[in-house]
Amino acid sequence: MSKQTEPTKLKASLGLLDGTMIVAGSMIGSGIFIVSADIIRNVGSSGWLIAVWLITGFMTLTAAVSYGELSAMFPKAGGQYVYLKEAYNKLIAFLYGWSFFAVIQTGTIAAVGVAFSKFTAYLIPAVSEDHILFSTMVGTYNFKISAAQCVSIVLIIFLTYINTKGVKSGKIIQNLFTITKLASLFGLIIFGLIMIKGDVWHANWTNAWNIHKLDSTSSYTMAAALGAIAASMVGSIFSSDAWNNVTFIAGEMRNPQRNIGLSLFLGTLVVTIIYVSINFVYTGVLPLDAIATAEKDRVAVSAAQVIFGPIGTVVIAVMIMISTFGCNNGLILAGARVYYTMAKDGLFFKRTGTLNKFAVPSFGLWIQCVVACILCLSGKYGDLLDMISFVVVIFYVLTILGIYILRIQRPDMPRPYKAFGYPVLPAVYMLMGLAFCVLLIIYKPQFTWPGLIIVLIGIPIYYITKYVAKDEAPADSPV
Repeated sequence: MSKQTEPTKLKASLGLLDGTMIVAGSMIGSGIFIVSADIIRNVGSSGWLIAVWLITGFMTLTAAVSYGELSAMFPKAGGQYVYLKEAYNKLIAFLYGWSFFAVIQTGTIAAVGVAFSKFTAYLIPAVSEDHILFSTMVGTYNFKISAAQCVSIVLIIFLTYINTKGVKSGKIIQNLFTITKLASLFGLIIFGLIMIKGDVWHANWTNAWNIHKLDSTSSYTMAAALGAIAASMVGSIFSSDAWNNVTFIAGEMRNPQRNIGLSLFLGTLVVTIIYVSINFVYTGVLPLDAIATAEKDRVAVSAAQVIFGPIGTVVIAVMIMISTFGCNNGLILAGARVYYTMAKDGLFFKRTGTLNKFAVPSFGLWIQCVVACILCLSGKYGDLLDMISFVVVIFYVLTILGIYILRIQRPDMPRPYKAFGYPVLPAVYMLMGLAFCVLLIIYKPQFTWPGLIIVLIGIPIYYITKYVAKDEAPADSPV
């Protein structure tokens, strides 16, 4: 197809159900099946396990309903990148987009892809992470490629290819797998609640609010308790992240002023209910030490073996394969729209700002695929995601602060939807987000400074990009 006949704008072909499925499907990957083990090791009690998930759920819901105002004001592709640009300037927006491309989105795609392959190995042992296909020494580093990494790369390439064939192709996969995922999780919760063991429940919920390290009987000091909660929330926030992916595809949503905000609310509400409920199931069928010491932190596998017997492992393996497959499709579909909008601003590869004959940014999809596959091979995506949790929350706080800034700077701009609970709830989120970040700086600095370095690397890249593309950037764009 000639360049003249290629689409010049994204097609609005997604509705409320599609948006909600993208929110829920992108949020639910493998984290909910795993991270509760680390939370229990940190807080040592059932009450605080549930509290960590409730705090995270409250923060996620509050942020989601706050983003509804921004999505209604700027119903265009790019989502959070656009909101930051409008409230601040191109530099702040670029730093988010750079971090998003370097690790936030691509690292999550890699992590979810490897989780898919790890649980596929329960059914097909030949694709296990322990099956090393290639190994060599690079200096003092032993570089290895496992069968699991290869499977994850094949998955990422396959889903990228599907999404280059048009948003409808990605939509069909997203809806099918997310509906199946949600039905499976609700089924696990129902069977789990039926199978709750009275003695286990009683033991776990006696002194349920005594926060302490599980291998110690002494309680934390107040400061140490706050540090433990913040450290625990790294996992729960990662498991609840990617809810904002639907904002990136606003240019392809029908009636985005209404449907983006509703999708954010409905998707995050459903996922929060599932996450809290499934943790009640964990504490009803497994002793706390069994949760904390589950093999490779696979709490859901241990719980399913109690609920379903020996076949429980297969049940969870299939559920996680469905979950991570659908999750990665949503992440891959949405991510490229950010690079597309950055390119339109002259801040990314020019070719990323063009659409293929199916009206999707295929070049952006493929470069995202390449970075995610490299992160799969590096084996460091998990470390990077721990490090970037701090940065993710900082950008959420900045974005929500943007609501206040825009209300002052552009009071007359149409707001079809206004942030629920404004000015109180958005302020509560910002305070909680900042408290989380400060506690991480104090108690878990290894989760903070590496992420900040990744962001700061974006500053020289921004000015280099502007210099190279200065003739392409719109003259009236804010810098």
